[in-house]
Amino acid sequence: MTLIGALRGVRNLSIEDPRVPITGGTLIDWMSGPATNAGVAVSEKSALTMPAVWRAVNLIAGSCASLPLRAYKANDDTTRTPLSSGQASDLLLSPHPDLTPFELWEQVYGHLLLWGNAYLRILRNPLGQVAELWPLHPSRIVPGRASDGSKVYQIDQDQSPPLTDREILHIPGFGYDGIAGVPPIRLARQGIGLALAAEEYGSRLFGSGSLASGILQTKERLTQEQADALKQRWKDKNSSLKSAHDTVVLDSGATFQQLTIPPGDAQFIESRKFQVIEIARIYGIPPHLLMDVERSTSWGTGIEQQGLGFIAFTLRPWLTRVEQRVSRLLQPSRVYARYQVEGLLRGDTAARYASYAVGRQWGWLSVNDIRQFEEMVPVEGGDRYIEPLNMESISGPSTGETNQGAPDAASA
Repeated sequence: MTLIGALRGVRNLSIEDPRVPITGGTLIDWMSGPATNAGVAVSEKSALTMPAVWRAVNLIAGSCASLPLRAYKANDDTTRTPLSSGQASDLLLSPHPDLTPFELWEQVYGHLLLWGNAYLRILRNPLGQVAELWPLHPSRIVPGRASDGSKVYQIDQDQSPPLTDREILHIPGFGYDGIAGVPPIRLARQGIGLALAAEEYGSRLFGSGSLASGILQTKERLTQEQADALKQRWKDKNSSLKSAHDTVVLDSGATFQQLTIPPGDAQFIESRKFQVIEIARIYGIPPHLLMDVERSTSWGTGIEQQGLGFIAFTLRPWLTRVEQRVSRLLQPSRVYARYQVEGLLRGDTAARYASYAVGRQWGWLSVNDIRQFEEMVPVEGGDRYIEPLNMESISGPSTGETNQGAPDAASA
């Protein structure tokens, strides 16, 4: 029996059974019930109805997918050469006949953020090279290992033999146990369920009419027409700026009782604010990026540092997962895929140019390197690198750009 069969029967196993992987998605499947303690069922699709989850998934998926994914060749001298043509470059520039690269990778990251796994069907040309990548919905894939230890993927409701790693590109998320990554939504379903329950409670509170401004009471029994007339008189006297602070005269022994939201009902608003922080914590997003600025500084360095932290500690791990899995597809082995993370600075011209200036000054960027980042054609002589002078040998003013072996200013 392959592990695929065991996966399908995992709900019949005990949590203490060694066949249940501790870090795998199967453990979460075993733990997940039809509903959370808040009484709300949480799935990958229903979680997106929570605005904070929708924003978090869109933010990470869109940010990662917007970055250029390029093919490079590793040289013997530890440098790399960007590839502008060839099978690897063509695949990354156009991985799908219908979807744009952004749309394809946005789906991939969305699947990772919600299901903890992304699967792409590999289509090859007659030469055996990867020609296209087609995203598959994670809910349709049952991963496992065959009796020989190789990785296999069974497509749900498909009676054909399982597919192999040569036919499926599997990008697992956190908690990968060799089979599948942990679904983040199911792992955090209690917190998300509480947020969905608070949202539903608020909708029912407002929709039930419990927030009426007040009650008009009379000692006499009124007909429907009399009640409507009394209500209209009250609205006419209270629903315009002209009537503000005016005196209202009521007949028939009518009195008005002001209504307010019960303190217990009003607390759900604070609960919803807390859940936004919980969602930000789950996905590692600074709260201000989920439009919660109450707990964030609005001054430059605070927001700027949080933005840099978001790139380094939240986006970079997701980008690395995709880079390394895609690199395993590219042939030959010295060709690999890398994201141009500098694209995240494209919206900040001053910061982008400042980083170029530092790289140029200290010799790790050439003019053509910078022009490549800006998607500009190279120029003649633009491959030259500045060699920073040895500070101990500086005895006079420096021109900033030197050639090895050239006489210095003193000897000249």
